[in-house]
Amino acid sequence: MEMLGSFLELGKIILAPIIEYYNHYRGADEHLKNLKRKRDDLECKKSDIELEMRAELVPGKKPKREVKSWLQKVETINEEILKIEQEAIRGKYLSRMHFGRVACEKILEVTELIDQSCGFGDCLVIGPPVRNGDELPTRALVGESTAKRTLEKIWEHLLDEDFRIIGVYGMGGIGKTTVMKEINNRLLRERDEFNYVIWVTVSKAFNVIKLQNDIACHLNLENELSKFKDETTRAGKLYAELKKRKRYVLILDDMWKAFPLEIVGIPEPTSANGCKLVLTTRDVNVCNGMNCVNIKMELLSIKESWDLFLKTVGCDVSNIPKDVVEGVVKECAHLPLAIITVAGSLKNVVDISEWRNTLNELKTPVKGLEHVDVVFQKLQLSYKRLNDKKLQRCLLFCALYPEDYEIYRDNLIVHLIDEGVIKSMSKRQAMLDKGHTMLNKLENACLLEGGSHDEFIEKEYFVKMHDLVRDMALQIAGPKFMVSEDVPEEEEWGKDVEKVSLLSNRESEFPYISPKCPKLSTLLLQGYATIPDSFFVHLHGLKVLHVFGGRIKSLPNSISDLENLTSLRIYRCFDLKRVPSLAKLTALRSLDLLESATKEIPYGLEKLINLRYLSLRAYNQEMPPGILPKLSQLQVLKLNCGSNSLTVNGEEIVRLKKLDFFKGKFCGLNDFNTYLESLEGGPSHYVYCARKTKPASELGETVKLLPKDVQALAIFGGQNLRFFYKCMKSVCIRECEEIEDVFSYSSPFPLQSLEIVQLVKLDKLLVLFREEKVTPALMVPPGTFSRLKEFTICECPNIRQLFALGVLLNLVNLEQITVFRCLQLEEIIARPEAFDEVDEEEAKEIVEIFPRLRRLTLGISPELNTICSSNNVILCDSLDSIEIEECPKLKRLPLSLRHINGQLSSPPSSLQIKIEKERWELLEWDNHDMKMVLEPCCEFLF
Repeated sequence: MEMLGSFLELGKIILAPIIEYYNHYRGADEHLKNLKRKRDDLECKKSDIELEMRAELVPGKKPKREVKSWLQKVETINEEILKIEQEAIRGKYLSRMHFGRVACEKILEVTELIDQSCGFGDCLVIGPPVRNGDELPTRALVGESTAKRTLEKIWEHLLDEDFRIIGVYGMGGIGKTTVMKEINNRLLRERDEFNYVIWVTVSKAFNVIKLQNDIACHLNLENELSKFKDETTRAGKLYAELKKRKRYVLILDDMWKAFPLEIVGIPEPTSANGCKLVLTTRDVNVCNGMNCVNIKMELLSIKESWDLFLKTVGCDVSNIPKDVVEGVVKECAHLPLAIITVAGSLKNVVDISEWRNTLNELKTPVKGLEHVDVVFQKLQLSYKRLNDKKLQRCLLFCALYPEDYEIYRDNLIVHLIDEGVIKSMSKRQAMLDKGHTMLNKLENACLLEGGSHDEFIEKEYFVKMHDLVRDMALQIAGPKFMVSEDVPEEEEWGKDVEKVSLLSNRESEFPYISPKCPKLSTLLLQGYATIPDSFFVHLHGLKVLHVFGGRIKSLPNSISDLENLTSLRIYRCFDLKRVPSLAKLTALRSLDLLESATKEIPYGLEKLINLRYLSLRAYNQEMPPGILPKLSQLQVLKLNCGSNSLTVNGEEIVRLKKLDFFKGKFCGLNDFNTYLESLEGGPSHYVYCARKTKPASELGETVKLLPKDVQALAIFGGQNLRFFYKCMKSVCIRECEEIEDVFSYSSPFPLQSLEIVQLVKLDKLLVLFREEKVTPALMVPPGTFSRLKEFTICECPNIRQLFALGVLLNLVNLEQITVFRCLQLEEIIARPEAFDEVDEEEAKEIVEIFPRLRRLTLGISPELNTICSSNNVILCDSLDSIEIEECPKLKRLPLSLRHINGQLSSPPSSLQIKIEKERWELLEWDNHDMKMVLEPCCEFLF
C-alpha cells in the first residue's frame, strides 16, 4: 500500500504539467476570447476614469500618483495583450499551449487592475500642496543695531525649545511688523527649523470667523470651512487640520486683545508638536493674557534716529542750523514712524524759515490731542504740512475703509471724483491723472503705503494706511466721521455726522432704525443681506451711497426719494436682481451697477440727464432706443459683455460727444463700424470679442478699423488675426480657433513697444512668428520684444518652440515667463538649423540671458526638454521664484551665480524654487556646486 501511494503521488507530479498543458492547449482560443473581453472591460474603466479626471482637473490640481501609475500600467498591459493577439495569429500549432497559458496570466493581471481602480476614492485629483508660507515684501530694518538686536532675540526664542508662545510688544510705529516680516522670510529660507510659516494680520476689530478664514486660507481649507457658520464647528475643523501639520510657526500681527486659542481652533504649541506662536501688540497686557514670553521693541538710539531722518529727508541740510535739525529729530521721540513722516513732510525743503516753523509746531501741543500718544501729534504735523485741503480730504477719506484694507487706486479715485475732492473736468482721463498725482503725493509724504497685485492683463495698484495714520485721521475727523463694523443704535447717530462707514466682514442683520442726520452726505455699506425701508426716510441730504458685497437681494424703495444723491454704486452684490426706480434721482452724476446681478435696465434711466459715469449690467436685450442720446453728459459708459449681454446702437453711441471711455457690445458689425469711424483719437485700451459663428473674412474687415493708437488689446474668439500697432503695450489672445502664428518679422512696427504678451487656449498655434523666407529667423528687426516684461502661454497644445535665437538677445527686460499645459512644447529658446553652422569657438562662449528675470513658471509640459542651449545661462541676481512641475523630460536648469574670490556667491535671499524632488535630483548642472548652493532655496513638491 505504501508503494502504491508513492506511485500515485509520482503520477500526479508527472500528470500535472501534462494536464495543464492540455488545458492551455485545448482552451487557448477560449482563453484569448476571455482576455479580449477583460481587456474591453479595462478599456471602459480607463475611459471612465480619464473622463472623470478631466472634469476634475482644473488649474492648480493634478492627478493622484496612484491614478497616473494605474493609467501607465493599463497602457503597458494593453500593448502586451496586443502583442499576444498578433503572435497568436501568426503562431504555430505547438505554441497554442504557450498562448493559452500567457492569456490566463494576463486575465489575472487585468482583473487585478480593474479591482485596483475601485480603490481610488471619490476624487482622482489632488490640490496643490499646502505652501510652506509666503515671503513678505519688506523695507530695510530701521535702526540697524536696535532692530537687529530685537530680531536676533526673537530668533533665539524661536529656536529655544523652552519658549512656545512669544509676544513682541511696543508702541505703534516702532517697527514690530517690519521685524516680524524679516523673521517670516528668514524662517522660509532656513527650512530645516520649521515646516510651515503662517502669517495673519489680526488688527483692532478682532473677529473669530475672520481669523479662522485667514488661517484656513494658508492651509487651502477655505472652501471646506466656508460650509460651516458655527464658530465651534469651524474651530474643530481648523484644529484637526492644524494638528496634522507638525512644526509650524503661527504669526499673529497687530493683536489688540487676548483670546483663548481653542475658540479659534489653534492647538496649544507644545514640545510634542514642535509648534510656535508669535504675536505682536502695542499692549503688554495682551502678551500676558496669552501667557507669552515677552520681548519689548526698543526705541531708536540718537544716532539711528539721526541717520534715518537724513536718509528720509533726501536733501542737503548743511545750510539749516544744526540745532534746528537736531531739534526736529529730537521731537520725533526716537520713533521710526514719526521720523519717517516728519522727514517726509520736509523732503527737499531748503527754506530755513520752514524748518524753524516745523520745530515750533512740533514743540506746541496740538489742540484736542493733548492726551493721546505723542506720535499722533507728530503725524498730525505731517497732515498739516500737506498744505492742500484736497489732499487732506483725500487722506481722511481713506480712513473710512477698515484697518489694513487694500484700497485699489482706480476705485478710490472714482470715489474722490464722486466726493468732489477731484473737480469735474471735460476729460475723464484728466481726472484720473489728477487722482493718481494726489495719491503719489500722499505716498511720498509717507502717509499712505503703496502696493500692487499681478492681475491677468496688467497690475492692479492699491494704497494702504498704516493703522496709526488711520487712527490719527479719525481723530482729526472727529464726530464728522462714524466708522464701525456694526450698525449703531439710532440714538448714536449724531446730528453732525457727515460720513458713515459700516463695512462688516460678516453677514449681519441691519436693525430697523431711521436715523436723523441732516448733514450726512456719504454712506458706505458692506455685508448686509437686507436694509429696511425706514433707514433712508430722513437721509435726504445723502449724496454718495456705495453698497459693497453681502447677500443683499433688493434695495429699499426709499432710495427712490434720495433726490440729492449724486453717486450710487452697487459693487459685488451678486444676489441683487433689481434696483428701485431712479426716475427722481436727477442729480445723479455717477451710477455703477456693473458688478451686481441686475438683469433689467433700471426704471427711469432716461431721466438721469446729469450722468457722467454709467456702468450697467443687463441681459438678453437691446438698450431701448432714445435712452442714451438723453444722457448727453456721459464721459464713461461701461456695459457687460458676453453672449447674452446688453447691446447698443452704434449711431446712438456716436451722439454721445463727451464720451471718452466705452466698453460694451454692439448690435452688429455695422454699428461697430459706425462707432469706430466716428472716433478721432480712439481708445487706448481695446477688447475685441468675436463670435465664433462669424466668417473669418468678416472678422478681418472689422480688424482693419481698429484705432492706430491702441495700447492694450485683448482678443477673444477671433480667427486669423494679426495686427499690432506702434504704441501697443499689452496683447492677450484667447480661444482663437484658427490661429497658427501670432507675430510677423516683416511687421512695419517691430513690436518694440510690447510689454505684456498672453496667449491662452490657442489649439492650432504652431509658432509665435510666421515663417517668412524673405526674413530668416536670425535677422530679427531691431527692437523686436526689447520692452517685453511678461510672457505667458497656457494650453497651446501644438506649439513646439517659443523664442527664436534671433529674438533672444532682445529679451533684456523680460521679468516673467509662464508656460502651462503646452503638451508638445520642446524648447523655450529654439535652436534654428543655422545654429549648426555657427563657429565652434563662438558656440562655446557663455552668454547670459534674461538679465532681469524674476519669475520662471513651467507646468504640465511633458515634452519640454530644453530651456536654452548649453552656452546660455540665467544669472540668479534678479530671480525671486522658479516653479517647475510635471516637466519630466527637462534635463538642465541653466542657472548661474557670480564668482567671488573663486567661490560661488550666495543666491538672493528672496529666491524660492518649487520643484519635484525626483526632477531636482535628475537635473544636469554646468557646475555641480550650483546644485549644492541652490538646494536650500528649494521647496520640494510631492
